[in-house]
Amino acid sequence: MGYPRSEMEEMWGRWTAANEAAEAADDWTGLGDFYTEDAHYTWTVGHHGEFAARCRQDIIDHVLVFEMIGFEGWTYPYQRVVIDDSRGEIVGYWHQVTPFEDEAGRRIQTNGLGCSWFRYAGDFKWSEQLDLFDIDDVQGVLKKLNRLGHLSEEFKARQQRYIDGTAPGSRFV
Repeated sequence: MGYPRSEMEEMWGRWTAANEAAEAADDWTGLGDFYTEDAHYTWTVGHHGEFAARCRQDIIDHVLVFEMIGFEGWTYPYQRVVIDDSRGEIVGYWHQVTPFEDEAGRRIQTNGLGCSWFRYAGDFKWSEQLDLFDIDDVQGVLKKLNRLGHLSEEFKARQQRYIDGTAPGSRFV
């Protein structure tokens, strides 16, 4: 289903402004207002499969709260956007940038781009989001941060909950 391009551009402007505010506050929960009640949010986790959140509350609890533990100060600047108003779809390309520097004084970030595909539902809400990124690239960044002593105890505890199978809302399909 298509939507007016001006509406989709406004949606993207609202979305990116809300993301920047979330980054500045280290509080991502406000992004929950951008999803329909029955929205789906998925991402790949390499050979392990795919994570799926199947409603707005699951997105808030798992994606916007639990998944962001230990990522305080990280930013996810969009590099490019593609809007297909005839299909009601948007793809945004981003980097994951840490607040830490490497030995040479450069900000540590993923080398490649990740992307988020969104299905627009009208009324300035998403009905679907799919994140695609290079899991090996992200793991390389996390290993470097660990080597440099930058992974918080909260992050390590969150990761342990995955290992133990006690992460909230953790469902792999």
